Amino acid sequence: MEYTTLGDTGMDVSRLCLGCMSFGSSDWREWVLDDEESHEIVERAIDLGINFFDTANMYSNGESERVLGEALEGYRERSVVATKGYYQMREDDPHSGGLSRKALEQELEASLDRLGMETVDLYQIHRWDDETPIETTLRTLDDAVRRGQVRYIGASSMWAHQFADSLQTSDRLGLERFVTMQNHYNLVYREEEREMLPLCENENVGVIPWSPLARGFLTRPHEEIDATARGEAEEHMYEHPYREGGGREINERVAELAADQGVTMAQIALAWLLHKEWVDAPIVGTTSVEHLEQAVEALELSLSASDLAYLEEPYEPVPVSGHE
Repeated sequence: MEYTTLGDTGMDVSRLCLGCMSFGSSDWREWVLDDEESHEIVERAIDLGINFFDTANMYSNGESERVLGEALEGYRERSVVATKGYYQMREDDPHSGGLSRKALEQELEASLDRLGMETVDLYQIHRWDDETPIETTLRTLDDAVRRGQVRYIGASSMWAHQFADSLQTSDRLGLERFVTMQNHYNLVYREEEREMLPLCENENVGVIPWSPLARGFLTRPHEEIDATARGEAEEHMYEHPYREGGGREINERVAELAADQGVTMAQIALAWLLHKEWVDAPIVGTTSVEHLEQAVEALELSLSASDLAYLEEPYEPVPVSGHE
């Protein structure tokens, strides 16, 4: 395993972050793993040197946090745990979502309880809340840091102007800054390269992209994707413009390069991200130990400048996606 400093936090994290969306309950989504299978993946991740784990209160309606907390028992002090809040958790409780002070304080408390932790290393806003002034959200998060419930705060997909405003507001009011950006970024979705990633690089904000494999689009030839269980069930894959803007040709080039090097398509796609200097740690979700092991092996892949250019060349601009 390789390690890097996460933004300007001083925390050393593994170059791969284990995403925990696939842990919890198949009642939530049919491909989600139960406790035993989830624990097996977390334990293997630890064996492989992964110390960075990302979950959210909405994943399996909180069950992912509970499963992760239990799986990390005895390893808590050596791990970096991140979770998120924003999406409404209970249909009959409007205060269970959003970024108001009430919502954030009660949902953070619930997340800590499920995780079995007094303090979470990184607490992220899962999306932007148009209904709550950013000053209110930042003051609430600053208070959480001062109470010792949170060590660092981060943000997720939003417009670059919103993130810039957040950082400037923190500086102006003397509040804790967002130290990470969890954004949508992969070989077939590169719109973040226009503004968000240069902003993060300039502000020394850690970048931990979600969907590094384009929800599976970069893991197998595009004509085979619909044959998978997740391909049939995962409507979000079709909401993102992965098949547009040269996406199909990029998919074919990933397959070609993978065959040439004797590796998987997923390893090529991950290696491309790991070659990007502004990326700290892609968030890799998995439902099998085998795929986890293959993801870690991607750290050993070296792509030449011509390989990178070949993979990138077909890309064309696509509609911004992922801020919802």
